[in-house]
Amino acid sequence: MTFSSQPLSPPVQRIDFEGTQPASGSLDVSWIHGSVSPKHNDDPDIQVHAYNEHTYILRQNMAVHYEAPFMFLLFGNERAILLDTGATRSQDYFPLRQTVDALIERWLSRHPRADYRLVVAHTHLHRDHFEGNSQFLDRPHTTMVGRSLEDTIAFYGFSQWPTERVSFDLGGRQLQIMGSPGHEDVEVSIYDPYTQILFTGDIFYPGRLYIRDWDAFASSIARLIEFTEAHPITHILGCHVEMSIYPRIDYLIRTSYQPHERPPQMTVAQLRDLGSAIAAVNGRPGIYPFDAFILYNGVPDRYFSYEAMNPEVEPGTVGYLD
Repeated sequence: MTFSSQPLSPPVQRIDFEGTQPASGSLDVSWIHGSVSPKHNDDPDIQVHAYNEHTYILRQNMAVHYEAPFMFLLFGNERAILLDTGATRSQDYFPLRQTVDALIERWLSRHPRADYRLVVAHTHLHRDHFEGNSQFLDRPHTTMVGRSLEDTIAFYGFSQWPTERVSFDLGGRQLQIMGSPGHEDVEVSIYDPYTQILFTGDIFYPGRLYIRDWDAFASSIARLIEFTEAHPITHILGCHVEMSIYPRIDYLIRTSYQPHERPPQMTVAQLRDLGSAIAAVNGRPGIYPFDAFILYNGVPDRYFSYEAMNPEVEPGTVGYLD
């Protein structure tokens, strides 16, 4: 009888993401919100907040890009998913790959497993949500969701876009993916039963809700409201903050300093308020301020790209307004 001299690998400890109660987590955080002088801003390029051990929220520094989008990194037993890659390509100014790799390395040091993968996905396809994609193109064990409606449908396995809800498994952490177009044609909202957080991209957040397709927008919000009536929700998290703490007052477009901004998390009650606002506006073009959000319906300037307004700029170097 012979015995191997190789040490036995420790068994992989599977994390339970399927409890009936939401995983505890904290949003007690002071978010970076820009500075009076972007030149002298000394905040980190990316702020990282651990909502809990398996859920991270990242925010881009306003001095790097005024959009300051939020991104989300969720861990499962077999893979993690990064929702959005921010508004800047350059790793020198926006080290997203380095930041995500460090978070994954730290997570794996606590929960060792082989061949752990990363999925790079998008809440929707405006440039301030995918400019960092190029940083991940050569990353091993990485899958990137393509930037088209066809790619999104195929990756998640939709058969009836956008009314169908599909599951996406991170390894015991079963995300629910819902089509929610209206702001942008390929937008998805994502529900995480583990934390009971609903991620809504740019279709719902404390800010200017730019509506490209009124009927699609109204239908998407109606489906989200219906979903929240049947599922427990701890927080609703979109990808921006543009409203101040004062009702109906937002910060100027392209501002790089928001000292009194609202927190990013929204409530189911505020989502229902949006449903009521949609009924009140009834598709009429215009700008309609409400306490926690502003409807921009049929306001065309929103959809001009920076490149279209500045043709001398290299295409793709700067993103859309929102």
